[in-house]
Amino acid sequence: MTVPVAPTFEEFIAPLEDLPVHERAIIRRAFELAQRVHAGQKRKSGEDYVVHCIEVARILMDLGLDAAAIAAGLLHDTVEDTPVTLDELEEEFGEEIAKLVAGVTKLDKIALGSDNTPKGKPRDREAEYLRKTLLAMDDDVRVILIKLADRLHNMRTLGHLSRERQISVAQETMDIFAPLASRLGIWQLKWELEDLAFRYLEPERYRMIARLIDERRSDRDYYVSKVVEKLSNILKQHNIQADISGRSKHIYSIWQKMERKGLPFDQIFDVRAVRIIVPDVFTCYQVLAIIHQTWRPIAGEFDDYIAAPKENFYQSLHTAVILEDGKTLEVQIRTPEMHAAAEYGIAAHWRYKEANGKGGDLDRMFELRIQHLRKLMEVGRGVDDADEFLDTMRSDVLRDRVYVFTPRGDIIDLPAGSTPIDFAYHVHTDIGHRCRGAKVDGKLVPLDYTLQVGDRVEILTAKRGGPSRDWLNPQLGYVKTKRAASKIRHWFRRQDRDKMIALGRDILDREMKKLGVEKMSHEQVATLFGLSNVDDLLAQIGFGDIHPQHIATKILDAEREEQEETLPIKKTPVEHGPLGAQEIKIHGTGGLLTNLARCCSPVQGEDVIGYVTRGRGVTIHRRDCRNVLNLDPERLIEVDWGDEPEARYHVPVIIRAFDREGLMRDIGAAVADEHINMSNVNIRTENYMAIFEVTMEVESAAQLSNILSRIARLPNVIEARRVVS
Repeated sequence: MTVPVAPTFEEFIAPLEDLPVHERAIIRRAFELAQRVHAGQKRKSGEDYVVHCIEVARILMDLGLDAAAIAAGLLHDTVEDTPVTLDELEEEFGEEIAKLVAGVTKLDKIALGSDNTPKGKPRDREAEYLRKTLLAMDDDVRVILIKLADRLHNMRTLGHLSRERQISVAQETMDIFAPLASRLGIWQLKWELEDLAFRYLEPERYRMIARLIDERRSDRDYYVSKVVEKLSNILKQHNIQADISGRSKHIYSIWQKMERKGLPFDQIFDVRAVRIIVPDVFTCYQVLAIIHQTWRPIAGEFDDYIAAPKENFYQSLHTAVILEDGKTLEVQIRTPEMHAAAEYGIAAHWRYKEANGKGGDLDRMFELRIQHLRKLMEVGRGVDDADEFLDTMRSDVLRDRVYVFTPRGDIIDLPAGSTPIDFAYHVHTDIGHRCRGAKVDGKLVPLDYTLQVGDRVEILTAKRGGPSRDWLNPQLGYVKTKRAASKIRHWFRRQDRDKMIALGRDILDREMKKLGVEKMSHEQVATLFGLSNVDDLLAQIGFGDIHPQHIATKILDAEREEQEETLPIKKTPVEHGPLGAQEIKIHGTGGLLTNLARCCSPVQGEDVIGYVTRGRGVTIHRRDCRNVLNLDPERLIEVDWGDEPEARYHVPVIIRAFDREGLMRDIGAAVADEHINMSNVNIRTENYMAIFEVTMEVESAAQLSNILSRIARLPNVIEARRVVS
């Protein structure tokens, strides 16, 4: 493979023929400084490091960014990888370029201590770096454009890194940078980032689709050229000047559609697609009418994003028609300004300002996009923890979107998977707080309903009141966006602390009772959360910052850690026992039959001890089981849970409820939704009271807590708890 060689400055600057002299001089100085300070540095590919800096600047040049951004692209790694300081850059190039370089300088350099050792774990540093990079959009969006260009060239040269590093960088690109390019509206960067990431994450599928595209390309291109020729003739007959071109599908988008629709490659790739660019909006609709008169439109495949733009300001007319031979043709119709905004997104502001001396509507669109981005970033601005910030960005900003309508017809852009509660909080915080129900297309739906594209959503509100604490439980699926969850927590924080402490105490006691760990003190639970004050723990539970799932998980993790510290190193697995005890390990022995004691029914993660019986192997008890106190201590043996995550354990549960029609069906549906099996079901009625005694097969205490909570919320159910002798 030929190692790329750095071009001369004249070769590099050649595409910018009309660049003003003073801007050309700034870029030249940046070019020469980058060459000088990176001299001798090599990349993994063997090429001179300055080639990377030049290629990043070229990507920015292709996007049409201004001279300051191009110069910053040339210098973006100088502070990180050379002795050059930000003060020196500011003195040489001015404050604007120095600030752009500072915005993209990696945290690895900024976080160096006096001993030149990076602080924290690599994953923490990367998360913090991404947090700072994303927040930098608020200061100057060109910072993130330079970073996207940097990431794109790194992806183009990713083949020289280790397989492990390739997967890590590609996954980060797919999770963060490609969605970010999409939110910025830069289609040019989005599709290439996605294709490159897909190439390393799914190499076999990537090669398969790439090969099939290459094999069919000539036939498809010939067919599309004939369609374009016919369309051109039809529009000329109506005296319409249009730029018509075939619209190619990219490898990752083809794979997504194959997966989403369950269709083979042939049916996806055979869909022909063209784009028509006309001078103005009136002509867009005129062309649409002509196309629908020429070919039969497909019902449900027309979208008017001109009259109702997407929330990221995308505008175009989309339709699909059936051609004479029965094949499908997808058509996009837009103006040149709409096309520029769709292809280059927020970068179109500089591209057309540099080309024409003015931005026109693109200036206004730029300001709207900046306001939109700042609004999006608000949800993460108060989050200091880097990992939590990235989770928030993935959830609320960067993930796939779903477009729904208000009753007035306004489009609301939400993360895919959002619920009516997420919709309510997006419209207005007060509507979210007072939300009590929802209608979709005129029909009542549950509050955990997953919104679909095109749904018309109406929120039913109470005159007063606040949110339910159940909305914060992720296992219940009421809220999917961090924005809504943050507003719900804020509402609870405004409530009286003493009331929240009392409420937290009730929640904690109920949870510990359900798990059968009442003997554990509140102080011990507080310690598990790193809190020295029990009231702080109870307040956080009351406010909704800590929910029952957190409690169950913390207790489970603590018990595992304690066992790892106290049990002997030698761990010998035993044969499968008849009562689900196959995942028990007995120390110092092997090949013994095991059974879970019926008196205490231990669950994975709990502190357990074994009792050697006569003729029945080892019976496993919870260590705090009262029967253990009466057993012969000479026959007690240390045991430990195995590591197999799919082990299931039989737990006796009692459910009490006022008898009603459909009660058993509702309980069965809740259990089925959690993928839990029930056995030994015994049902009896006493004075209009239904009592269910069942054995549930669960994987962990956390899963048990969740299903008991779900059952307890069913109508007429009084209690659902674990039975412990």
